[in-house]
Amino acid sequence: MKKISLLSLVILNLQAGNYGSLLLQGNCITCHHETKAISAPSLHDIRKNYLNAYAKKSDFIQAMSQWVLAPDAQTSIMTQAVKKYELMPQLNFQKDVLEDISAYIYETDFK
Repeated sequence: MKKISLLSLVILNLQAGNYGSLLLQGNCITCHHETKAISAPSLHDIRKNYLNAYAKKSDFIQAMSQWVLAPDAQTSIMTQAVKKYELMPQLNFQKDVLEDISAYIYETDFK
């Protein structure tokens, strides 16, 4: 019984650590490749731009999640990307999901 409990805790911990990755893979990768700009800016480029504008993690998460919640060309920090790829459509995600994805992007060096 102790082995099952320990295994359950390990699995839950691994899943929690990968939650942002799972959300990103399931929702963002269709348009945003990790390192290549294909139909939208790469995650590497997005992260770089947001880190330059918002170095503090809480500011980064707030700014990115708020913008994705309601994309607006006037408030974009990536105006050249909006001109090149057009404005990202509104996707109707919940704010907490966007915050989890934004935190994962902040913490991940896409190379």
